[in-house]
Amino acid sequence: MIGRVQGTLVDRSAAGVLVDIGGVGYELVMSARDLGALPSVGEEVVIHTHLHVREDQMALFGFASASARDLFRVLLGASGIGPKIALAMLATLGPDDLRAAVLTDDVTALSAVPGIGTRTAQKLVLDLRARLDLPEGELPGSDSSLSSVRDALEGLGYASAEIRDAITGLDSAEPLEDLLRAALQRLGRS
Repeated sequence: MIGRVQGTLVDRSAAGVLVDIGGVGYELVMSARDLGALPSVGEEVVIHTHLHVREDQMALFGFASASARDLFRVLLGASGIGPKIALAMLATLGPDDLRAAVLTDDVTALSAVPGIGTRTAQKLVLDLRARLDLPEGELPGSDSSLSSVRDALEGLGYASAEIRDAITGLDSAEPLEDLLRAALQRLGRS
């Protein structure tokens, strides 16, 4: 398995990059989000990778961070998710927002990813909940305070993206009233 490459960035396109390592050019498929984190052509780069092997093709996927690569591998283990959809999920939401969407049962955020409908998003929440490294007390099934805040904000007419931003990083151990007040304060500032 190829877990990381370090070399000179030779070319960049919308689909990925070409990295020269000791005279050999490696093509890496990357999301637009990760492409934006890379330096300009001709500079030295370190890219975390995942080698995806199928019977008819081998593809090397690149990521700006090891945590994004690890999350990509977790997504590949989910039912019905291939490398293109997993990469689209990371490109659309990013690692932190993806974890937050699963944590808060945000089906709307997951279904915003191209290729994922509402039913698939609902299945993903259930499937990824067990696979993602989420703290025990923050699992939606074990503590519904963040879900209650989400429901309250939806009832007030806030959009899903606004709600996700407002509740990301809140401590679910806090009382429900304090969580709701903090979320509303965040929404008031933006």
